[in-house]
Parts: sequence; C-alpha cells; structure tokens
Amino acid sequence: MALPPHDVKSSPSRPMWNQETNSRNQSPGQITMPTLRSSSRLHSSSSPSSVSSPLQRAVGSAQRALSTSSSSSIHLPCDDRDSDPSEGDSPSPSADEGSDFEDNLRRSVKKRSAKRPLRTTPVAKHPKKGSQMVEGKIQKKLESPTNNLFDAVKAAKSDMQSLVDEWLESYKQDEEAGFLELINFFIRSCGCKGTVTPEMFKKMSNSEIIRHLTEQFNEDSGDYPLTAQGPSWKKFQGSFCEFVRTLVYQCQYSLLYDGFPMDNLISLLTGLSDSQVRAFRHTSTLAAMKLMTSLVRVALQLSLHKDNNQRQYEAERNKGPGQRAPERLESLLEKRKELQEHQEEIEGMMNAIFRGVFVHRYRDILPEIRAICMEEIGCWMQSYSTSFLTDSYLKYIGWTLHDKHREVRLKCLKALKGLYSNQELTSRLELFTSRFKDRMVSMVMDREYDVAVEAVRLLTLILKNMEGVLTTADCESIYPVVYASNRSLASAAGEFLYWKLFYPECETKAGVGRERRRSPRAQRTFFHLLLSFFVESELHDHAAYLVDSLWDCAGPQLKDWESMTSLLLQKDQNLGDVQENTLIEILVSSARQAAEGHPPVGRVTGRKGLTAKERKLQADDKVKLTEHLIPLLPQLLAKFSADAEKVAPLLQLLNYFDLSIYCTRRLEKHLELLLQQLQEVVVKHAEPAVLEAGAHALYLLCKPEFTFFSRVDFARSQLVDLLTDRFQQELDELLQSSFLDEDEVYSLAATLKRLSAFYNAHDLTRWELYEPCYGLLRKAVDTGEVPHQVVLPALTLVYFSILWTLTHISGPDASQKQVLGLRSRMVAFCELCQSCLSDVDPEIQEQAFILLSDMLLIFSPQMILGGRDFLRPLIFFPEASLQSELASFLMDHVFLQPGDLGSGHSQDDHVQIEQLHQRRRLLAGFCKLLLYGVLELDAASDVFKHYNKFYNDYGDIIKETLTRARQIDRSHCSRILLLSLKQLYTELLQEQGPQGLSELPAFIEMRDLARRFALSFGPQQLQNRDLVVTLHKEGIKFSLSELPPPGSSGEPPNLAFLELLSEFSPRLFHQDKQLLLSYLEKCLQRVSQAPGHLWGPVTTYCHSLSPVENITETSPQGHPRSKKRRIEGLEQVKQPHREDVSSSQEESLQLPSLLHTPILTSTAVKGRPLLGELEEMAEGSSAPDLTHDRPLSGPQRSRFLGAQYFPTPHNPSGPGGGNQLTRLSLMEEDEEEELEILDESSEEWQDIDMQPGNHSSSSEHGLDLLDTTELNIEDF
Repeated sequence: MALPPHDVKSSPSRPMWNQETNSRNQSPGQITMPTLRSSSRLHSSSSPSSVSSPLQRAVGSAQRALSTSSSSSIHLPCDDRDSDPSEGDSPSPSADEGSDFEDNLRRSVKKRSAKRPLRTTPVAKHPKKGSQMVEGKIQKKLESPTNNLFDAVKAAKSDMQSLVDEWLESYKQDEEAGFLELINFFIRSCGCKGTVTPEMFKKMSNSEIIRHLTEQFNEDSGDYPLTAQGPSWKKFQGSFCEFVRTLVYQCQYSLLYDGFPMDNLISLLTGLSDSQVRAFRHTSTLAAMKLMTSLVRVALQLSLHKDNNQRQYEAERNKGPGQRAPERLESLLEKRKELQEHQEEIEGMMNAIFRGVFVHRYRDILPEIRAICMEEIGCWMQSYSTSFLTDSYLKYIGWTLHDKHREVRLKCLKALKGLYSNQELTSRLELFTSRFKDRMVSMVMDREYDVAVEAVRLLTLILKNMEGVLTTADCESIYPVVYASNRSLASAAGEFLYWKLFYPECETKAGVGRERRRSPRAQRTFFHLLLSFFVESELHDHAAYLVDSLWDCAGPQLKDWESMTSLLLQKDQNLGDVQENTLIEILVSSARQAAEGHPPVGRVTGRKGLTAKERKLQADDKVKLTEHLIPLLPQLLAKFSADAEKVAPLLQLLNYFDLSIYCTRRLEKHLELLLQQLQEVVVKHAEPAVLEAGAHALYLLCKPEFTFFSRVDFARSQLVDLLTDRFQQELDELLQSSFLDEDEVYSLAATLKRLSAFYNAHDLTRWELYEPCYGLLRKAVDTGEVPHQVVLPALTLVYFSILWTLTHISGPDASQKQVLGLRSRMVAFCELCQSCLSDVDPEIQEQAFILLSDMLLIFSPQMILGGRDFLRPLIFFPEASLQSELASFLMDHVFLQPGDLGSGHSQDDHVQIEQLHQRRRLLAGFCKLLLYGVLELDAASDVFKHYNKFYNDYGDIIKETLTRARQIDRSHCSRILLLSLKQLYTELLQEQGPQGLSELPAFIEMRDLARRFALSFGPQQLQNRDLVVTLHKEGIKFSLSELPPPGSSGEPPNLAFLELLSEFSPRLFHQDKQLLLSYLEKCLQRVSQAPGHLWGPVTTYCHSLSPVENITETSPQGHPRSKKRRIEGLEQVKQPHREDVSSSQEESLQLPSLLHTPILTSTAVKGRPLLGELEEMAEGSSAPDLTHDRPLSGPQRSRFLGAQYFPTPHNPSGPGGGNQLTRLSLMEEDEEEELEILDESSEEWQDIDMQPGNHSSSSEHGLDLLDTTELNIEDF
C-alpha cells in the first residue's frame, strides 16, 4: 500500500501521499476496494442518450450542485463557512468535469435495476386521482410550524422504531411527501430553517436546492444542533444517530433496495458534505457515516445468509437421486440470486458513500468531522473485517495518527484497540503494524494525557496478541512512563510493564489451579523481578510511584505482605543491601496504598473519593495488614536495628496499622516487644529521619483512648529519663572540662538531637530542660567554646520548650506570673538568636534565623486574635537593630551572586537543589514577617529590588509578597516599589559615577525591573491613578534632588532616574501626563542647563508623557487587529503645538466631559483632590516646548516605543490634545468588563514588549507571572 513519509504530520490541508487522495480533482475511483466491488455490474455509456441508473443521476445532480455552489459567489456569515482549502477549487461547473464523484461512477458503477426509477421531472404518482389534492396536502404539511420528525428526534422521548414505522407508513401512502419529510428532517438537523418544497423538488436540481438552502442559512450564531449547548440539545446527536440506524434496519427488507429513496438520500448527503457551510458538512457527514455503518451491518447479515444458503444448496445437491428435491434446489438458487443482487446493491451504496464522503471528509478542516470518520471506519473494520480490514482502509487510520487535534488521534487509537483486541484479526494487521509501529510507540509521549493513555493500552494489546512485534527498544521507551505524574498514564504503563516482565515469568513458576498466582514460588519470582527492574533501571529513587503504577493490575501480588516479610526475614534469600532497602520501601508503600487508598505525593488523580465497596475493601486490607505485621514488626526492627536506612521506613508502618487490634486481639506482648525495640533504636541512632520516625511512632501509641496507654506512657517516661540523665551527665562534663574530647562532643550532640526530636512530638516540660540548655547556649555565645554540633540541637530544644510552655498558658485561667515568665524566656531566646546571627558558622546562622523568624511570627499581634486578649503581654516587636540584622542576613545568605555559591558546577545537582530550597525557606520566613506586621513594610524594598535579577529562583515568592503587600496598603506598596528603584540607582551611582550611567548593563536591568513593577499594577488604570501620579511626582523630586555645581552645565547626578520613571508612563491618563509635564518644567526651572537643548533623560521622559501618532494599530508582524472592543473612529493625526498649558490643564480637569463613557459602564473618577493639587502646582507656570510635531528617530524613538504600551489616538476636534483617549481610559470598574479588555489586549502588549526598543534581558523568555496582562482569563 502507498504510505506517507514518516516525518509528515497530519493536518487539514496536508497533501495525501496516495494518488486517489492527492488532489481534489483526481478521481477517487482508483481506490482499491477488494470486497466492495461492483465491477461485475459496471458498464460505460459513451452515448449521451444512454440510460443511467437512478444512483448515477442522483449523484450527478449532487455533484453539479457542489460544482455550482463552489463556483458561485454567495454571502455567508464567516462563522458558518470554513471549507477545506483543498476542496474549493473545482475548475469547471459542468457535471462532466467538476465532479470527480460522478466521473468515477460513470466509469465504474453499473446500472442497478431499481424498483422505481427516478424521473428527471417528478410527476404525481396517481395523476388520475387528483394531483392538485396531493400537492395541497404536501404543502400544508411542510408549512406546519414544526417538523414533527425533527421535534420527535430532538425530544428523544419516543421509541425510535415506532417513529420510523410511522414515517414508513406515510411514505407508502405518498412517496414524494414522505421523502420530502425525510429530506427536511436532515435539513432541520443541520440548523437550517429553510425547507425543500414540492415545487423546488419538481423544478430544481439537487445543486440548485443546496445553493438555495445555503443562501437561506443566515443564522447569526455559529451553533447548530450538533454543537448547540443546553439541556434540550444534550441528547440530540445520540437520537439522530439512532434514527439513522433504525431507519436502515427497518428498511433492510423493503425500501433499502428501492432505487428512489436511498439513492436520492445518499446523493443529498454527498452534496451537503461538500458544502462550505460547516453545519451542512458536519451533520451530513455524521449522517452518511452512520448510514454507512448500518449498511455494513446489513451487508454482513447478507453475507451470513449467503453462506447459509450455499451450505443448504450443497447439502441438497449432495443427496442421492432419489432423495434430491428439484424444487428445493430451484428455490435455493433463486434465493441465492436474490441475495447476490441485494449484496451488490448494498455494496454499490457503500462504495458511493465511501468514495463520495469519507475519502474527502477524513481530512476535513474541522476536527470533529475527521474524528467521526475515524470512529466509523473502525466500526466497519470490526463489524465486517472480511471486506474492510485491508491495507486499503487501514492506511487512513495510520495517516491520521499524525493529526494535530487530540480528539482525532484519540478516535484512531480507540479504533485500533478494537482491532488489536481480537486475536483472530491480528494476522491481517502485520503490514500495518510494521509501517506505523514507530508512530504508535512515539504517541506514548503525547502531550495530551488521554491520548498517551490510549497509546499505552494499544501497545499492551499488541504485546499480548502479537508476539515479537515490539522490540526491546520499543519497550524501554515505555518503561519510564510508570513514573509519570498522571496516574492514569502511569497505571497504563504499569499494566504494560506487568504483561511484559512479570506475567510470563510468574506464569511459568506458578502451579496449576485457581490459586496458582498466589503460590509462594510465583510470588517470590514476582518480587525478585520487581526489585531487579527498580534497581537496575535507575529511573527513579522512590518505589512508591512504581507500586502505585502497578496497583491496579498487580494489586493482589503487592498486597502479599507475607511473601515480602518472609523474603526479609529468611537468611537464605541472598538479597543485597540495596535490594533489602528497596523491598522494605515497597512493603511500606504497599501498606500505605492499601490503608489510605490515595496515590503518592505529586501524582494527579481525577477521583474525588472512594466508593462504599472500596472503603470496605480498604478497611479489610488494613486489618489484614495489621494482623500480619504486628508479630513481625519487632523481628524486622531487631534484624535491621543497626541500619538507619531500613529502620526509619519500618517505623513508619505504624501509621497504617489499626492500633486497636493490640487490645481486641490480646497482642500486648507484641506491643512490649515493639516498645523495647523502639527504645533500642532511639538509643542507638542519632540520624534525624530515624529519630523523627521513632518519636512519631511513640506519639501514635501514646493516645489516651487506647487501653494500653499507661504501658506506653511508662515506656516513654523511661526513655526520656534515660536521655535526660545522660544529658545532665554529659553537660556537666562539658562545662567542667577544659579539653573537649570528640567522643564526648558527639555523645552530647546525639543526646540533644534525641531530646529535640522527642520534644517536637511530646511534651517534655516536666523534665525542665530549658534552663540547662539556655545556660549551654549562653556559654556558646559568650565564650564561643561550645562546638556547633551541640549548639544546633540546643537551639531547637529551647525553641520547642517555649512553644510547649505557650500551650500550657493558652487558657484564660493562666496567671500573670506564668505569662511574664514565658515572655522573659522568649525575649532571652530572641537575644540569643540575634547573637547567633553573627556567628562564624553558617549552619548556626541559618538555624538561628529560621527559629527567630518563627518565634517573632508566633508572638506577633496575630496571637491575640480569636478572643485571646489575655496573651497581649506576650506580643513582641523587634527593635530596629534586630530588623536591620535580619535584612543584612537576607542579603548575605539568600541573594547570592553565582560566584558566591561555592563550588559551582562541581557540586552535585542534588546538593544545589537542597541549598536552593534552604534559601527559599529563609526568604519565605522573612517575607512572612513583613506581611504579618512584625517588620516594617519598607523593609520589603530589600526584597523587591531583586525581583528581576533572581526571578527564576524566588520569583513566585516575591510576586506573592508583592501581591499581599498591595492588598494591605496600595499606596504604601507603590512607595516601596519606588524606594527599591531608588536604592538600586543610588548603589549603581556610587559604584560607577554619573557619566554614561544609562548605557551600563546594570542600568538596563533596572529598566527591566521598573517595567515589571509597572506591569504589576495590572489593567485597573482608574483604581491606580492616584498611585501612579504620586509615584511619578516622587520620582521627579528624586531625580532633581541633587543639583549640579553652580554655573555648571552638567546633569544632576540623579537625572537618569527619569528613564526608569518613563516605564510607568503608560499607566497614566493623558490629563495626568500634561500636569506632570508642567510639574517637571517647574522643577527644571531651578536647574541651570546649557541653552538650546534638553538633557537626554529629560527628553526621554518627556516623550513618554507626550502624545504621538498611534502607530501600533497593527501588530509588529503587520497583521491588522480586529478586536471588537478596540476604540474605533478616531483619526490618527498629529497634535498641534500647545502654547497655553495652563488653559489646557483646566480643560483636562473636566474628566466627565472628556472620557466618552460607553453605555452601561461605570467610569467614576477617583482621586480628584490629587488632580486639584497638581493643578495648583502647575498654576501660573508655562510649559516649555516639550511636545514635538516631528516623529522621533534613533535611540529615542525605539526607547519611547518600548515604553509606550498603549497607543494614543487623537481627536482633531478637541482643543489641543484634550480629547485624547488611551485604550484603557474607558476601562470599566466592573471586573468582568476589565477581564474582557485584558483578554483582547494581552497579545498586543506581549508583541510590543518584544520590540527591540525594550531593554529586556535576552535571557528571559518565560511568561511573566507578575505581569497580569500576559495572563489568560483563567489565571484570574
């Protein structure tokens, strides 16, 4: 078969690689159709007067309609016309040249003897009985307000078989009226309100009828019944398809072989399927494909009847002369001839539909139509594989696997699944599989998860039913998918893995019978294979994701905890250390999966909850798990007590136990063994993971509702007494000894770690550990003689001691003495942490910063909320020195340059990620202090000024902080943004000096930061009006705060700051721009400068405030914009020079008369006092010549265009520029309207932002999460 190039993707307009689909004008008659041939019935007629069959005439008229409609100029709504570009170029409107379909039939379709031939000019069936009466009845029926057939199908309430029977009765009574009713049903189903009248049916050809209906299809909405929304249309498509199926089923013994109705119906659907109107094309294609599917079923029944008839004939003929019945043989021969004729007629209709509709519509521009074609051809292949399961048909599915739309690819895969699931059909799929196997394997990585899931399931079927087709390389490309984040995809890959690696081996090791898969030998083989795959593949570090992927297909094996524990406890298993670690992790993961029923962290599942049956199964599994592991857990801890990597996960098993079974099943002796092993593990290990697991396990057992609580509490007290005594002894030795032995230091540090871990989960207040630990820390701060290994856990222990004390006095009955005592401890601890911030050891510094941040946050003003005013004495505000030290620590440990990170590329990636997480944790702690009012909000400038430079590492944290700060105080937040820019500018000025400052890379980065700050204000221009004006005013003051020496023509050192300020100019209203120009001119009068020209930064800033021609009406690519909400009707002319700025300022204050408010929108002007203040500042002053009639050029032009995000149309009718509008000056306060404008303008803002004039960093190509203009509507 002809196959497409491997690297070509499917698209609506892609060329077909087979000659029958290579061109729209090439005849599809060359398609090889081995079974559905009608060559025995074909003949050609060279004479124009030769008699043609009704099907030929009907199809010819449909193709002439297509040719005429495609060549005529008909005005249609753009929403309804979107034909395939490969279909609209018919070279001739003639029936002989313009229709490849009719041309094909003339060459290859034989005349079929119709029971009722179709006349060119239809006449009444019984003219002697009064044709006028019949026509009157038809006209009355068609002019009824509703189409009964369409309404019944739409309602989907009546029985479809009875509905079809009623239509058949009406058709038998009057064929023309019945057929017109059926035609109009399909027309109404397309959404067209036009009808085919008897006069049209008599006098017009099919092409003229279709053209007339096309002209009447002038609906305003692009929806039609198949795509319409609403409850009334929800079931329409299913009812429509059921009607077509029932129609063929009820007609298969009568009208199906009458040439009049079916041939004309196929002709109509063929013509409509080539229409440029989407509704016609979509609906008629669906009808034609469903009609074809029903015909395939009829053809299959005929084939079965023929085979049965042949067997009966052979049996009768093989009888002896005396037993043979000649009448019987003759009747069987007549029956066989009739069946043969019927089959030929059915095959002719199927050929007509396939070649006239499918061949062209499977590559339609509309993905829904392509999906219909792929779904139905799959049904044909499954139903009638003898005829359709050939390479001539399979190639269409293979080609469409490259389609760019998800739904089409999905239908292809589902069609193939139906074929590969039948093992009897796989032998006929070998050539197709060899050609398209690579594409099917590559679809495992499809960007759409549901498509990838179907691809994996398809490959699983190929693996099961076609041995040896998938190579090792093919399988290895699927194995990593078991660790995918999408659970459906991972489960599908897990099933593939199970059938490829585990099932064959386990089956050979299993015995015979129903329980063979549960045999110990098979189970051991399963776990050995599982361990080998996980360890040797090295695809992932966490077995929990592998267990979750295999859970649906191998759940019983994974819940065989008996086999896993036997493998771990038996000595003759010869498991390596890595395999033991992996098997323990698999054991814990399977226990968690069985007890909790949800996937691991990070794996997405669409399910919201468990069913009642699943919850019962989960409870039963939890009981079985507990009963089995309670006796074995002490043994496992005893065997692996020396290995921290094995002990920590084993202790986590208690999380998934039903601990009440210790009481109900009288298993207290096993509890005693567990407590002994737990104490031994805690005393033996000092690793944080082991200690945390041990403390949490003891916490689970120490619940008062358990009857064994007293035993567990006693064991806990014994353990803490042991640790406390050891701590006091080792502490005394440390304080008294002048020489510190390493073993002594390690022992003391390990004891403090154990106590700290237990203090986190248990209340150890009665052991009074605060005083000795505080004394130890005080000595460390005063003398520096205490090792850092001891200081770190001591800090944490004191921290937990203060928090547990706070829980004791959280009730209203707490005494004043207790409250003051806790405050003194808290203040003393904060002072200790502040001293540790200047320690030489970075670990101590970071630990002190984290604990201090948490402590300040806990004892912030938030603690008295909720009616706890009695805790007010505990509120603590840090002094200015502490705030300064916290900010300095942040600069030294978080915002590090690449060269300050240590070994750089030599470091392991895992280490770098851990360090980044630690720095993010430090930054998040500082930002929380800002937002909760612990620190002054002005300190946020130290964070905001690094927003652009460290966007990749901390952009999300800083963005959230900026958003929350704006919610707290919008005005204060805008001042902080300006303060951040001032600080950066001052730092650069001190380092580089004022000369050439604007050309430095650091200054360009500052411009990028200013642009990001400006975009953070969002599209709410009216709400931010006062804030932006104030920001500009303060920025102008700062730029001219330091003047050059008297008599000097040099620039003020801060003047370049105006270039940063220009990035905020697009956020200004035009009236405010004029006032700011006047304010700038007033400020410049105090500065001496060389006459005749302006300084560069001043010129740049003035240009950002001056109106220019709207040169951005088209996108940078040159495509015109046609947004509905774009301001229209404003002429683009240059603004004349303004001589009297003061008068225009007075006019600019008349905002209600200048802002042309749209209907039903709110444009309430806020902040009038600010505008009045600006007017007073500018009163009596005359603006210099800051606006220019000539266009900008050079760097100034590009820089200005980069900052001018909103085009400025001009109205020549207004005084000067008084009537100027920005695109967002009509922004409504209503949130919904704002989001509509945002959606329309986001693309333009992005395009302008990419202009060369913008000084954006070349390394930043990602989406700006802070720029609300670059977000979709869903992000809000």
